[in-house]
Amino acid sequence: MRLSQMLFVTLRDDPADAEIPSHKLLLRAGYIRRIGSGVYAYLPLMWRVLQKVSQIVREEMNATGAQECLLPQLQPAELWKESGRWDTYTKAEGIMFSLIDRREQQLGLGPTHEEVITTIARDMIRSYRQLPQHLYQIQTKFRDEIRPRFGLMRGREFIMKDGYSFHVDEESLKATYQDMYQAYSNMLRRSGLAFRAVEADSGAIGGSGSTEFMVLADAGEDEVLYTEDGKYAANVEKAVSLSADAVTSQFIAHEKRETPGTDTIDTVCKFLNCSPTQVVKNVLYQTVYDNGKTVLVLVSIRGDQEVNEVKLQNELTKLAANYDAKTIIALTVPSAETQQTWAAKSLPLGYIAPDIADEYIQGNQQIHSQFLRFVDKTAVDLKNFVTGANETGYHVVGANWGEQFKLPELVVDIRKARPGDRALHNPEQTLQSARGIEVGHIFQLGTKYSVAMGATYTNEQGEEKPLVMGCYGVGVSRLAQSAVEQSYDKDGIIWPVAIAPYHAIVTIPNIKDAQQIEIAEKLYKELNQAGIETLLDDRDERAGVKFKDADLIGIPYRIVTGRAIANGKVEVVERATRKSQEIDINEVIGTIKQWITEAIS
Repeated sequence: MRLSQMLFVTLRDDPADAEIPSHKLLLRAGYIRRIGSGVYAYLPLMWRVLQKVSQIVREEMNATGAQECLLPQLQPAELWKESGRWDTYTKAEGIMFSLIDRREQQLGLGPTHEEVITTIARDMIRSYRQLPQHLYQIQTKFRDEIRPRFGLMRGREFIMKDGYSFHVDEESLKATYQDMYQAYSNMLRRSGLAFRAVEADSGAIGGSGSTEFMVLADAGEDEVLYTEDGKYAANVEKAVSLSADAVTSQFIAHEKRETPGTDTIDTVCKFLNCSPTQVVKNVLYQTVYDNGKTVLVLVSIRGDQEVNEVKLQNELTKLAANYDAKTIIALTVPSAETQQTWAAKSLPLGYIAPDIADEYIQGNQQIHSQFLRFVDKTAVDLKNFVTGANETGYHVVGANWGEQFKLPELVVDIRKARPGDRALHNPEQTLQSARGIEVGHIFQLGTKYSVAMGATYTNEQGEEKPLVMGCYGVGVSRLAQSAVEQSYDKDGIIWPVAIAPYHAIVTIPNIKDAQQIEIAEKLYKELNQAGIETLLDDRDERAGVKFKDADLIGIPYRIVTGRAIANGKVEVVERATRKSQEIDINEVIGTIKQWITEAIS
């Protein structure tokens, strides 16, 4: 392609609405253009990148025996109501675009396709002889993000590969899951990215286990905790660890003490001259289930620890049936205004004890009349601890479970793991922290959707059994931008060779020099004929402008037909290293071909 004929416009200054480097660079380099909030046009250079990523994804999926298909983006609400996710996606998380058509029917624009594919399986799969099955698609998805940001990282319209597998049992599912683990690792490796596979929370998708594939980058929205021995890595939402040992309490006798102005852990510890590891703090939450029922939740946890709200949400979801519900649609720390809607009397905030009375709740049909009480494992073994006294300005010291306070029945791990914690698999290893961009996620769904939607098969014994499912997604457009976020410098993008829009760019410094033009045209033609995808910068621009644009758009190899042609050579600059060398014109094709082969092998 000749730049003089391409829709190609670069910007010298960063766009005002772009926050992270990759977003700024893709806009400046003419890869994407913003059309609306979270909505972008993929311009010719970007589309070539996306096609290359898609092809790598397609090749790796096909190698596992998966079958490509294309599913509808418009999805009837009835399917999502069958699975129980309509309210979750349109109300709780609120990420589904929903609409009503001229027939007054509710529809959603697909953010994911579990319901659609399960419907197909329900209609078409009858016998164990048809299993396993694995289908995938590469398609545009839609999500109504509350705050679209970072360009293609968190947009409202994006390209995704999503795949779904069906099995007779968990053993078959795990075999495919392992195939996908390897295929996703191959995708990222072949795309030239540094990544880490981590344990993850399954979120609204559901299922028993999941793995995220994180591209390592400082601007990543996710925190990854890992050990240097390579045996553990997890998203901070899922991570588990051993907390530091608690300091032995100096309080021998149980007593109530006046502690004015100590409604935080720091202030009470300073006042009592104690360690936060000796304190049981009691954190109040309010959850709303999908049937409208509000439940007040009290979490008792060691004073130096924080509640992992994702883990808490998962525990609350497990208990949904106790409140005639399927899932939760909100989890918040109730504000003073919210408390007024259910509190029978003012709560002693900052001084709450594990046994705060249920009479503080003014229950009714919509508000459960009792606190749901959890205790984190870090607080269970504390002896002679400090905690609130259920009276503003007072704490108790020297308290114990089984004596002054009844240990809550729900003992859980809902603490937030953090850097420096000891690893469960080897306490000599400590957790390290890195930032990552989630580009892929694979799930062992089990029978969540097949049971809810009646998707069954007949086994060898003639029994009807629910299909066992897996789900596997990779963000194609997100992966492309994450490559930029991982590799750039002050002058622009540094594309990995495998997914760069073009391998090489031939630059003519002086468009009025006939010899420069002749050699450039010859190289341009021969490089493309040799399978080396090549741009020709034949614009009537100053050499400096052309060099800056070549750096900005990040083409791996720049070939300059400058002064060296007098000696039968051209200058070749490698974008990643900035290494420059003069190469005989007749050796350019062979040299670059070898470099490309080495880079993508």
